Amino acid sequence: MSRAFVKEDPDEVPVRYELPPRNDPGYTHAAAWVLLEGANRGDSLGAEQATGYRWGDPALKAPVEQILEYARKRRDDRLEQLAERFL
Repeated sequence: MSRAFVKEDPDEVPVRYELPPRNDPGYTHAAAWVLLEGANRGDSLGAEQATGYRWGDPALKAPVEQILEYARKRRDDRLEQLAERFL
């Protein structure tokens, strides 16, 4: 994993990620968003622990591709960059 995505400040309060129940049909899409959000915050490990998925997990390819399309439409360069790195 890139060091750019690892939070090293132990003094900060852990981030809480909002996720639906794991049996919710939208869970994988929400998990993809959380992993990208965690990477953006420098908390990839926390996002992985919250979702149960790892960065780059092939099971999240389709949701991340949808998020990438969304990012491009909105011209959100940072989200686009993160989604491309995930893929």
